[in-house]
Amino acid sequence: MFYYEIHDGDEDLGTAVLLAHEQHFEPAEFFALVKKARTLLLDAYEEDSLSEAIANELARTEGFVHVTDDLLIASVNVDEAEERTFLVDGGDRPN
Repeated sequence: MFYYEIHDGDEDLGTAVLLAHEQHFEPAEFFALVKKARTLLLDAYEEDSLSEAIANELARTEGFVHVTDDLLIASVNVDEAEERTFLVDGGDRPN
């Protein structure tokens, strides 16, 4: 699995999204895919940020997985102290 990241240019949002794909794309090739999706979505998208919209478009059209908290199975807090190393409550995460 290979991982790719898109950062939103809006400094107020500070949004970055992570995508995964089984195929290795050269950086320039990934950049071309992002630019193509950006052009399609620039005037209208429903997501909270352009980077999220692009990630969802690449997931839909190019087989990427938009890695979101919905896919998170477990979260662990680690610390040098044993008592501060624990499994974070996952709430409604799937088993």
